[in-house]
Amino acid sequence: MTFACSRSDNGPMTDWDDYRFFLAVARETSVRKAASTLGVSHSTVLRRITIFEEALGVRLFERLPTGYFTTEAGDEMYRSALQIEEETTAANRRIAGRDTQLSGKISVTMPSVFATHLLMPDLAAFRQAHPGIELEIIPTYSLVDLAKREADVAIRVSNDPPDDLFGRRILQIAKAAYVSEDYLAGLEQEEESLHWIGGTTVPLSLQWMKGSDFADIPVGPIINDPYAALEAVKVGMGMAMLPCFMADAEPNLYRMPPGTLVCRDLWVLTHEDMRNTARIRKFISFMANAILKYRELIEGKMLRDLSVRQLRA
Repeated sequence: MTFACSRSDNGPMTDWDDYRFFLAVARETSVRKAASTLGVSHSTVLRRITIFEEALGVRLFERLPTGYFTTEAGDEMYRSALQIEEETTAANRRIAGRDTQLSGKISVTMPSVFATHLLMPDLAAFRQAHPGIELEIIPTYSLVDLAKREADVAIRVSNDPPDDLFGRRILQIAKAAYVSEDYLAGLEQEEESLHWIGGTTVPLSLQWMKGSDFADIPVGPIINDPYAALEAVKVGMGMAMLPCFMADAEPNLYRMPPGTLVCRDLWVLTHEDMRNTARIRKFISFMANAILKYRELIEGKMLRDLSVRQLRA
């Protein structure tokens, strides 16, 4: 059985929206989650899936108490829909890539801490300099898929970005193990035991910790959010790997001796098909220059270490 995105004399007409709704339910195995992903109501998803099945004359999903699961016909439809999605997204990228005007929308994804603690004034400056360009900021620690146009540009920490992305390696972002002055004093007096405040469910968080001088130290409080981890370090709950540009701004936080930095590359990236879009080129150039203004801070060169000897003085 095959399905097409058109109408023949003997078959039903379907459009991309039908496939979008189908793919969302197939991926989530839940109408409610699919509705949230699509930004529509639960009843809208139910109605669209029912109409789609009736138009095709096949049952695409088994409705079970545990969720919606594709039938054999649904499995075949899923493969076809994925191909249509890939072709549609690629066509949209190619068309957008021909745009020569400094106008339109740019969606930008970046780690949340960059938006809240570093780059928001620069994003505002870009918006003021180019009022014809609409910015959508997506602060997240998830890897947003540029190939699927989930975003146009990514400010991303990576030593190995995908081959289909184009951009600039700007500098290296440094992290270090930070503690509060009181916590470190407690360690010296054997009133505290050294342990991490860390995230055990975030692979990159574990990679940062394993690259430090304290790879074998146990994890105490599990805190996946960097802002909450920062606050926990400040009140003496333990030690955390934090971005230097974030933690060095705190007067009572210090790098745990010996203060070794763990570094990864910071990129500004877009998809290869979007590289010649005027507004994308302008944004990448602007943000690269903005980030370079903070080089010493981001690379951890504004040093404020606290040694044990200093604590005892």
